[in-house]
Amino acid sequence: MKLPIVAYGDPVLKKVCGPIDEAYPDLQQLIINMFDTMNNASGVGLAAPQVGLPIRLFIVDTGSDDKARYKKVFINAEILEETGELWAFNEGCLSIPDVREDVMRKPNVTIRYYDEKWELQEETVSGMPARVIQHEYDHIQGTLFTDKLGLLRKRMLQSKLDNISKGNISTDYKMRFPNQRKKR
Repeated sequence: MKLPIVAYGDPVLKKVCGPIDEAYPDLQQLIINMFDTMNNASGVGLAAPQVGLPIRLFIVDTGSDDKARYKKVFINAEILEETGELWAFNEGCLSIPDVREDVMRKPNVTIRYYDEKWELQEETVSGMPARVIQHEYDHIQGTLFTDKLGLLRKRMLQSKLDNISKGNISTDYKMRFPNQRKKR
């Protein structure tokens, strides 16, 4: 089932999310729904707050090339280390459609998390998968990629961000807008 994606301005996107346990209701179905939602929106990652849930869960799927594909579920993730020289990459976000900006991140990340089978994992990831992990991890920490922009750049984007929160944008996927006026 495709879930509505929460738009910029919704308070759930600014919350530090709480951990969950194996008894979280319908977790496997939620994971399936999140993959359906992300794929329908042509995304490479999706965090639970983006579907309105303030829990420490996110998914990553970098594409269809089986050799280079990185597809994982991250539950209660904790980034242990980020290493390497900062590099800029033009990022976007399903919760902030039609806004793309260069964000500086380190190219390597070591992360500890539970997978969908509740097995504890720890791995070091590099390159694009590391960037997607960092972006989605930021979501469960209540941080958006626009928070990493300079003050002037963010000020220049503010009217576009305001329009997104009001629903004055068109997307190919279902969204929930925090400041949308009800149509009479």
